[in-house]
Amino acid sequence: MPRTQDFDTAEVIESVRDLFWDKGFEATSIPEVERATGLNRSSLYNVFGSKRGLFDAAVNDYLDRVARPRLRILTDEPSHPEDVFRYYRSLAEALAADPDDSPGRGCLLFNSAAGFAAHDDTQRAVVDTYRHELFAALTHALRTFDQDTPPDVLEHRARLLTSLSVSALVLSRVNRDEAVAVVHTAIAQLEGWRRNS
Repeated sequence: MPRTQDFDTAEVIESVRDLFWDKGFEATSIPEVERATGLNRSSLYNVFGSKRGLFDAAVNDYLDRVARPRLRILTDEPSHPEDVFRYYRSLAEALAADPDDSPGRGCLLFNSAAGFAAHDDTQRAVVDTYRHELFAALTHALRTFDQDTPPDVLEHRARLLTSLSVSALVLSRVNRDEAVAVVHTAIAQLEGWRRNS
């Protein structure tokens, strides 16, 4: 007779997500996963297959509950020119938060870009897809910001803001103050574009 699952999968994924977000895939050990979830590896592997299966579930949860909701500021209709400023102000607040108050710093996806995603086609694709989502969201928000901007200039600006966002999220792992300063650079750039439009 098969054993019944006696734990909440969503709670397990959230616990593992926070652990991977804080430590990364490679530095997270199975004993740490067991401690974080209160489950033994056989129970975990029975549901997720492997440590990688746990990570993939954590990444999907991160996209659905953390990353994509943050982008909604930029993509919700009706759009308003202030949306892009709201996005960067909320990003600055998130990066400046005390790390003891949040399970991870930076971005679970971009944190992996400098690690195993460089050698893993699946994770590389996930990271690049999210980077493209960020670029598309910023492009959308900038369109409402200044509708007379030529498409090539708009794309250039969105690419610059995407790069600043990614830089801030990666830097926050080692220097929160500099990460926040990068976000404020993006805000200053936006203010300059607004003055000149």
